[in-house]
Amino acid sequence: MSLTSAATLATLDRTGPRRITDLAVAEGVTQPAMTVLVRVMEESGLVERKGDPSDKRVTLVCLTEAGASYVRTRQRAGVDAYARLIDELTGDEVEALAAALPALAHLAELESQEREGPKR
Repeated sequence: MSLTSAATLATLDRTGPRRITDLAVAEGVTQPAMTVLVRVMEESGLVERKGDPSDKRVTLVCLTEAGASYVRTRQRAGVDAYARLIDELTGDEVEALAAALPALAHLAELESQEREGPKR
């Protein structure tokens, strides 16, 4: 799976159903490229398109259960990989990481806000 596909699934998991145009902006790709990407993920059973209850003209891209499961599996694998690496650090290095956690959390929050773009 491409990084853009994985990032798009993670965005849908974090933010819920989105328009293709919003996903394209969030992932930094063109709308036609996102349309193709969504079609491929739809054929793979990871996403589905549904009508927007608030605007019948709009189609939203939603995670399927398989898509949500894929995101959870990737997240668990990432956590496990970091846990193994952290076990290799010295006590001082672990303390330095712990002290940096508030700044890292803020950095992740800023990145998330930037990726999601303006709220509609």
